[in-house]
Amino acid sequence: MSRERLYLFDTTLRDGAQTNGVDFSLHDKQLIAGLLDELGIDYVEGGYPGANPSDTEFFSEKPKFQHARFTAFGMTRRAGRSVSNDPGVAALLEARADAICFVAKSSAYQVRVALETTKEENLASIRDSVTAAKSAGREVMLDCEHFFDGYKEDPDFALACAKAAYESGARWVVLCDTNGGTMPDRIEAVVREVVKHIPGDHVGIHAHNDTEQAVANSLAAVRGGARQIQGTLNGLGERCGNANLCSIIPTLKLKKEFSDAFEIGVTDEKLATLTRVSRALDEILNRAPDRHAPYVGASAFVTKTGIHASAIMKDPATYEHVTPETVGNHRQVLVSDQAGRSNVIAELEKAGIPFDKNDPKLNRLIDEMKSREASGYAYESANASFDLLARRTLGKVPEYFRVEQFDVNVEQRYNAMGRRVTVAMAVVKVDVGGETTISAAEGNGPVNALDVALRKDIGKYQKYIEGLKLTDYRVRILNGGTEAITRVLIESEDEQGERWTTIGVSANVIDASFQALMDSVVYKLVKSNAPS
Repeated sequence: MSRERLYLFDTTLRDGAQTNGVDFSLHDKQLIAGLLDELGIDYVEGGYPGANPSDTEFFSEKPKFQHARFTAFGMTRRAGRSVSNDPGVAALLEARADAICFVAKSSAYQVRVALETTKEENLASIRDSVTAAKSAGREVMLDCEHFFDGYKEDPDFALACAKAAYESGARWVVLCDTNGGTMPDRIEAVVREVVKHIPGDHVGIHAHNDTEQAVANSLAAVRGGARQIQGTLNGLGERCGNANLCSIIPTLKLKKEFSDAFEIGVTDEKLATLTRVSRALDEILNRAPDRHAPYVGASAFVTKTGIHASAIMKDPATYEHVTPETVGNHRQVLVSDQAGRSNVIAELEKAGIPFDKNDPKLNRLIDEMKSREASGYAYESANASFDLLARRTLGKVPEYFRVEQFDVNVEQRYNAMGRRVTVAMAVVKVDVGGETTISAAEGNGPVNALDVALRKDIGKYQKYIEGLKLTDYRVRILNGGTEAITRVLIESEDEQGERWTTIGVSANVIDASFQALMDSVVYKLVKSNAPS
């Protein structure tokens, strides 16, 4: 049975760039565009040529894509101007792009209030712009802005805007839920009406996430007949974001309703890289990934309570709707104060830590873990620290080195330029096999200085930690008052891209940080099989 083709359009580099706090450099855009092409996305919208120097330069040379069509975004000609006399349209026609996606109002209210023009002029602008781009040999799309709100107010005009684009040669007419307030059933019903006038394989959906339903709305549009889906990696976008392609793609691939009826450009092999692509974007943006994101989040396939863990060990399908490896993720059974033997055994097996189920030290490990969690530790969030605790309780972790003492100093002073600056300095004294080293380092804070000093020289073990870096540092105060207990979580990454988290708890934030730092370094040595 043949399947229909669904096309994926990514607007991370344009609509996603409107996310509060996101600012892509030209190099960022080039990296992300390459990731999208490699994943199998059909259209990569690179930005708005002419709007800023970065986007203009990005479109000065077409990327060497293997699959995707490089797409430029911009407005239809402005009211009262001809196409040949509109700088925005000129920039789009000059851009080195395979396709052009125009945006135009499709709401009578928006035309009247925002553009202050007539419905007739708006329709003429759509026709003129699409015709000009089509004549220039470009694949043309029209993003019908405010379509669903416009259809509610004046369905004839909203539909007329869509038809004007299609009849002028647009390959795709994209219906946009710009304000993100339309419900899935309404999306499906409206799309069903639209495809009576424009073939469904020329209709797309662009859903915003203001009611947390952008993914559901996109899938509803497909049910209604749309055959192009627009979205962004990790749901980036203004306000609450766009439809999240990291959720849409695996749903289309792994849920029978869609996989039996449709095919997309993302292969099974590329689907298995989705988690890596999602986290690569967050790495480029220098932000922590959403642990609870569907499919690709670190907690997407995590189980905590003992009865669930026991069932998963018998058959993962008891608590998993898809196999984590299909999207490049992995299963994890957490150990916590709710844990029974099943959780702990599952985690030990996963970590490859040898144990005997009848060993009384196994119960000792569970008791120790629960005692520590009662005092503030949270091993469900610190896999590497649990690994070390288990190894120390059940067997042995070599004492690779011993920190004899450390000192951290924070000082405010005037620098050579006469500016008042705050400087952190740390000194660490380390014993490695009877040889003592003393290392000093400055940092942009006391913890950073301590980290740099600790990893500056640990003798014969230095080569094992060269690729180690800290990627996230989180502090939580567990109780109030001047004697508050502090929990520190540190996420680390090695040269292979593997990440782990360590924990420290103390009334002193520096002490808690040092515990987590030490665990991170020791864990790296253990996993590297460094000789004791």
